[in-house]
Amino acid sequence: MPLTALDVANRLQSTVLGEPNRPITGAAILEDAAPDQIAYIKDAKKIAKGLESAAGTLLIPPAAVEKVTESNCDKSLIVVDDPQEAFLQLVAHFHPEPTPVSIGISEHAFVAPTAKIGEETDIHPTAVIEDGVEIGARCVIHPGAVIGRGSRIGNDCVLYPHVVLYPGMQLADRVVIHACSVIGADGFGYRQIKGEHVKIPHYGTVIIEDDVEIGACTTIDRSFLGATRIGRGSKIDNQVMIGHNCNIGRHNILVSHVGFAGSVSTGDYVICAGQVGVADHVHIGDGAVLGAKCGVHKDLPGGVTYLGTPATPESETIRQVMALRKLPELRTKVKELETQIQQLQEQLRQQLNDDRSQCSAA
Repeated sequence: MPLTALDVANRLQSTVLGEPNRPITGAAILEDAAPDQIAYIKDAKKIAKGLESAAGTLLIPPAAVEKVTESNCDKSLIVVDDPQEAFLQLVAHFHPEPTPVSIGISEHAFVAPTAKIGEETDIHPTAVIEDGVEIGARCVIHPGAVIGRGSRIGNDCVLYPHVVLYPGMQLADRVVIHACSVIGADGFGYRQIKGEHVKIPHYGTVIIEDDVEIGACTTIDRSFLGATRIGRGSKIDNQVMIGHNCNIGRHNILVSHVGFAGSVSTGDYVICAGQVGVADHVHIGDGAVLGAKCGVHKDLPGGVTYLGTPATPESETIRQVMALRKLPELRTKVKELETQIQQLQEQLRQQLNDDRSQCSAA
């Protein structure tokens, strides 16, 4: 439903600077916004970029107001303490969620007679629910999902198409797993016996705590014994690999292509950017931030931002990078010094020869 700038301001308990009746038909990011759409500026330093954009209405922080004058602004401005949060509310207004349609348990799904299904849970066609599975209330199991025997799923969980839970997995409440992820495959463990790789059997499980979201095509291996554990509130991106016996803390963020070898553990609020790789049995402390492509081979204290391979504190890595940038200049300087040394050595040899000649003549 279209709104005006004044409507938005009233919703956000704010006021409008500029035209209050400007129509707003949608929300868009700043670069794509049209004159009849609203965008936001999170940082007051970027207000000039916002004023130059095509967006007709902007959400701005209080610090940006003093940088706006009548001469440089033809937009409707709405001042809010958190422009991003306000923007997300408006996106939800213009893109309402469709009303869910309950289907119950499809006759085209396979549900074992010993499975227990909670109230208001939907199981879509071609899903497979094996013996001894327990599923809580208000869950949604999409087509092609497979839940192995003896697995337990809490309330309000969503498994998207072709998710696979191996036997004996445990999900708490409000867990979301996106398409084609695999939870509970055997860990990658082998012994070499008489020149052959012999598989180490894995008997453990995977425990996923409340409010975890797991992206598409991610794999989390079962433990050798005990449990691989994903802590409450952690968010895991697409195509992440978590090895056997890992223990991921609460509210971690693991971005695409992160790879954890076996028995890695993390504290709470750890962030791993894309393509971070962590060797086995390493611990990463609370609040650590690992930049993209970090390689981790030893324990890292928490509360520090790390970059590079091997991962080192950000300030140290920056010094190393700056030093590397100076290498061409240093190489040229070294060549100049080598030339000067050769010239001085030649002069010294010549002087020694002259002195010897004078001594012989005397």
